[in-house]
Amino acid sequence: MRFENRVDAGLRLADALEGLRGTDVVVLGLPRGGIPVAYQVARCLHAPLDVLVVRKLGVPWQPELAFGAIGEGGVRVLNEDVLNATRVTPQEQAEVEQRERAELVRRVTAYRAGRPPAPLSGRTVVVVDDGLATGASATVACQVVRGQGAARIVLAVPVAPDRIPARLREAADELVCLETPSVFGSVGAWYRDFEQTGDAEVGALLARAIRPAPDADGLPPDPEVEVPADGMRLAARFALPGGAPAVVAFAHGSGSSRHSPRNQYVAAELNRAGLGTLLLDLLTEDEENDRGNVFDTVLLARRLRAAADWLRRETGLPVSYFGASTGAAACLEAAADDDVLAIVSRGGRPDLASTAVLARVRAPTLLVVGSLDTQVLSLNRLAADRMHCEHRLAVVPGATHLFTEPGTLAAVSSLARDWFTSHLTRPDTAVRHPSPA
Repeated sequence: MRFENRVDAGLRLADALEGLRGTDVVVLGLPRGGIPVAYQVARCLHAPLDVLVVRKLGVPWQPELAFGAIGEGGVRVLNEDVLNATRVTPQEQAEVEQRERAELVRRVTAYRAGRPPAPLSGRTVVVVDDGLATGASATVACQVVRGQGAARIVLAVPVAPDRIPARLREAADELVCLETPSVFGSVGAWYRDFEQTGDAEVGALLARAIRPAPDADGLPPDPEVEVPADGMRLAARFALPGGAPAVVAFAHGSGSSRHSPRNQYVAAELNRAGLGTLLLDLLTEDEENDRGNVFDTVLLARRLRAAADWLRRETGLPVSYFGASTGAAACLEAAADDDVLAIVSRGGRPDLASTAVLARVRAPTLLVVGSLDTQVLSLNRLAADRMHCEHRLAVVPGATHLFTEPGTLAAVSSLARDWFTSHLTRPDTAVRHPSPA
C-alpha cells in the first residue's frame, strides 16, 4: 500500500505507536524527509519533537552508494562490505567524512536555531524516518541516541525492505514498520507524492512542534524551576499558557516525581485547555530514601500549601490541586486549611487523610479510580462517605492503578480538565451536600 505523502505516512505511523501516548517519550526525526513524518507522530503522541542529524558517507565516484554514516557526538558507522567491494582508501574516507561532518554541524545549527537538544537520558526515544533503504543512517542514529542515555529506542518508519539488516535490529530495541515489501526498489516508490523536503520546511516544523508553555509575569521560560517551601527549594516543572485563569499544582505519589510520564501527560492536556501547571517534587532525593516521609501527609501538605502560596504571589492566579496515590491525601490535607478552587485525585489514597480533615475540605473534589483497582476503589468510597464538600467518584472502566491500559489515561485527563474548568470560581464556605458517587 503506497502512502499519499509524508503527512499521510506520519499519521498512519502514529496510529501504530499509540501505545506510547502518555509515556515519557521524545520523537526524533531524521532530516530532511523524516521530519514531516516525525512531526505528525509527535503531534499525535503529544510528545516533544527534535531533529537527529546524521550524514551518509558516499563512495566518492558513486555518492548514492554509502560506505557508512556519521552522527552528532563523533559517532561513525562503516559498512565493511561496501568498503571491501569499492576499495575506498583511508584518505578518501577521511576526506568524505570531513566534508560531511562540516555539513552535519551546519544543519544542526540551522535546524535548532539556538534551541538546546531535547534531553534523552532515561526516556523512550522514537527515531523516525520516511523509509529505510540500506539502514546505514538509521543505525548510526540509534547509536547516537544510545550514547545519550536513552532507556529504550523505537525505530519507526513507514516502509523498509523485508530483509532488514541484522545490525539495524540490534541498534534499536524495537522496530515499527508499516510496509515491508519483498520487491522494494526505493523509498520514493512507495509514495505518490515524494517531493523533496527543504531546510526551511524542516525549521518551520521544528518551530511549530509542541513545546513547554511560554513564560508569563517574568517567570523563567525554562520549565524547570525551584519553589521555596519549608526552608528549602523544591524542584518543579512549571508551565503557564497566556491568559490562564488558574494554576494546578501536582502532588505526586510514592516513588514518583515531576518526571512522572502520567502526570506530565495530564499536565499537557490541562495546558492545552489553557490552565497553568506546576509539577512539584515535595521531597528531596535524600528524603525519598526514608519511606516514612512518603507517607507523612502532614509534611507533604505543608510543602504543598507553601508552593500554592508561591504560585499566587508569582502569578496572581487562584490554585487547584491534582494528587496521585499518597499525593492525593496531601492535597486534601492542604486544602483543609487553604482556599483552593478544586481538587482531582488520580488513583489516590484519600483514606490516608483523617476523618476530621476530610470533613473540613471545602474545595469541590473529584476522585478518579480504575475499575480494576478494587482495593483503592473501596478506600475511595469510604473516604467519599466522610466528605461534606461537593464531590464525585468517577470510575474509569478497564483501568488498573497506574492507568496504563489504552485510552484510560486520556479518560483521566478529560475528567480532570472538565472538573477544573467547571470550577474556576471559589467554593462557597457553606457546607454542600455531596453529589451521588
